[in-house]
Amino acid sequence: MAYSTTSEAIEALAAEIGENIYLDIAKWHLYLRDAKLHTPLAERLYPLLQNRSLSENAISEALQSMVVAIGGGRRQLPLAEFLPSSAQRDLLRLLEDYQDKL
Repeated sequence: MAYSTTSEAIEALAAEIGENIYLDIAKWHLYLRDAKLHTPLAERLYPLLQNRSLSENAISEALQSMVVAIGGGRRQLPLAEFLPSSAQRDLLRLLEDYQDKL
């Protein structure tokens, strides 16, 4: 699918991420759209897709570098700490599929 602008492509990617990828907190699944993390993650990952440099390591680094404030901002942890392995694998597949559409 061809997007007319980069922001349109990022919005579409964010929507996919937000609907399919979740945080696992005490066995509760909180989807990234509900946590308002889908767009910042899409903005961070989109350059990997554009440059065709998508890899498991690159995704892992992006998830480690993106911090999530908890406890009213008293503490910050990497997003990777909240995603179970299955969600990280799902994210990789989602990104691979999305990259094929670009």
